Amino acid sequence: MRTRVITAIVALLIFIPTVLAGGIWLDIMGAVLAIIAMSEIILMRKKLLVSFEAIISMLGVVCMTLPSSTWQQWDQYLPGELSYSSLLYVFILLMLFHTVISKNQFSFEDAGVFTLAMMYIGMGFHFLVQARTAGLSVIFFAMLIVWLTDSGAYMIGRKIGKTPLAPRLSPNKTVEGSVGGTLATIVIMGIYVYFFPQAYSLPIMLGLILILSVAGQFGDLIESGLKRYYKVKDSGSILPGHGGILDRFDSMLIVMPLLYLLGGMR
Repeated sequence: MRTRVITAIVALLIFIPTVLAGGIWLDIMGAVLAIIAMSEIILMRKKLLVSFEAIISMLGVVCMTLPSSTWQQWDQYLPGELSYSSLLYVFILLMLFHTVISKNQFSFEDAGVFTLAMMYIGMGFHFLVQARTAGLSVIFFAMLIVWLTDSGAYMIGRKIGKTPLAPRLSPNKTVEGSVGGTLATIVIMGIYVYFFPQAYSLPIMLGLILILSVAGQFGDLIESGLKRYYKVKDSGSILPGHGGILDRFDSMLIVMPLLYLLGGMR
């Protein structure tokens, strides 16, 4: 428990000031976190971190993570019709070519897993960075939903939780904890929105908070399912007591893109 608390404090002392600073510092942090998260997928897939496919997937996830403003500056230097969106396809093609060159030691299935991981991780961290450009109140709006839902579900679940939520994926999660965490988040974040108005009116924002709170829990379960599939306890070990980057950002990787798609980053 002590290790877990110390790790959380150190991580927040790095993460929060970087979010407050924004700009290039947040871009760098987003890229670094994305690379580490991608490396966790690579290791779960039992591939080497020093390999062609690992390098290509890490380059791809960084490209996906960089904010739109950065790509607008770089687009003029890319040859022909190559752009932010088409560059990802180049990385996919390189992995497909690698299935032939490696004589299927790196398979089509591997390429599919790495492509999905690049999009899942890259877009998640991309919109984490983008949320900061929309304003501090926006990025903290999303982060607080994730943190409050997670904490609320844990505490309420421990007190009154009896009904398993998804026993095959995460046996400790309960329906009572899930519902209680979401309701607590709606109440607290409703107060937040009252004092820090967001993209929509308060009634609509309450609906958005509900959607994002539930989506964040799905993000948690997605990562639990991933770990179950690969038979690992944690996605990594970079955060003592907490596991890996995917373990800590699983909900955020779903909430941030969804917030953008629902117009919450205006």
